[in-house]
Amino acid sequence: MDDHERTRSAWEEASQKHVREHEDLLDEARVARLTGVERDVLAPVLTSGPRVLHPQSGHGVDDAALVHAGAASVLGLDYSPTAVRAAQLRADALRLPCRYEVAELPPLPVPTASVDLVYTGKGALGWVRDLPAWAREVRRVLRPGGHLFVLEAHPLVPLWTWEPDEARVRPDRSYFAREHTNDSFPALGAVETQRTLAEVVMGVVGAGLHLVHLVEHPEPFWRPGGVEAAAWDGRLPNAFTLLARVPTPAAEGLPI
Repeated sequence: MDDHERTRSAWEEASQKHVREHEDLLDEARVARLTGVERDVLAPVLTSGPRVLHPQSGHGVDDAALVHAGAASVLGLDYSPTAVRAAQLRADALRLPCRYEVAELPPLPVPTASVDLVYTGKGALGWVRDLPAWAREVRRVLRPGGHLFVLEAHPLVPLWTWEPDEARVRPDRSYFAREHTNDSFPALGAVETQRTLAEVVMGVVGAGLHLVHLVEHPEPFWRPGGVEAAAWDGRLPNAFTLLARVPTPAAEGLPI
């Protein structure tokens, strides 16, 4: 089994968690709200009732939060059939305007210029093997004036140990490595792609999107239960938010 198949198998097995925890996730989805940093950035975008595309949608709880915040609809894409079925079951139970499809990205199985917001992150970009191609697809499916929003683990996060006494750099990791074996979630030998923050930003800008917002955050978007790591004490970057916009013809100096 090659790295790609091992990673796909690991993610499918990890997605069984979404089935085992269906009732708990259903309760979460009922009251789901975006995080504070998401609300700060996305509030103006969500006031218009956008159609949202969520690549690598996972359990779908974030999609419920997007609908509660003003999204008109959400299409979630994930390459785990288990995750897709579980997310659709919850959305149907709550009568949310969310639907889910199995897809391996890129490409995005969505018509050109058909969505207003692409929302993604929280552990998603590490599983994208070709980020420039992914960013070009995001640019293709967004309408003029549409936005890409990312809340993601900072590219330095794979280097931090989870020791409680002092933040340390793992001796088996490098910021400039191309990949590493994930030994947290979903583990099981999944191989995660690494990129520097500059590579992420330049991939988005190189696809023709205009950068609107980029902020690094000390707080991680996810903390495993029972772990208190010194790397999370506010001194190190653990997440970033990015908002980019498709230029309109007027903004590009072209005829409308």
